[in-house]
Amino acid sequence: MDTNVPVRFLVPEDFQQTAQANVVFTNLTDEYPAWLCREVLLDLVWVLERAYRLPRTDIARALHGLLSAQEMVVEHADRVGLAVERYRQGGVEFSEHLIALAPAMRAAGRRSASTGRPRTRPGRTMVPEFT
Repeated sequence: MDTNVPVRFLVPEDFQQTAQANVVFTNLTDEYPAWLCREVLLDLVWVLERAYRLPRTDIARALHGLLSAQEMVVEHADRVGLAVERYRQGGVEFSEHLIALAPAMRAAGRRSASTGRPRTRPGRTMVPEFT
């Protein structure tokens, strides 16, 4: 599923596009679920934050809804769910939480992620350590 479909489903600003998104979601079944990859989720959060200026609590609630829907298959759902919960609690961006939870981070012996964003001092860790 492309980012546009959940955006139109979650933000009903255009009647025709919302109706089309509703048709897509209505036709999903356990047998024919939607596939939501990590990139679509990252893009979805970015659009909801930047274009629609939704608060992270609303975005987290929407993501939890997508994660819990049986008609959705979410790539790495366990890690995404944990990243959503940490994002909801505040701090850094959703993408940074998702990066910190990646198995490659653990395999490399890393316990935290640093974004290098200008708002931080060099070497400052922004994403909390994970267990």
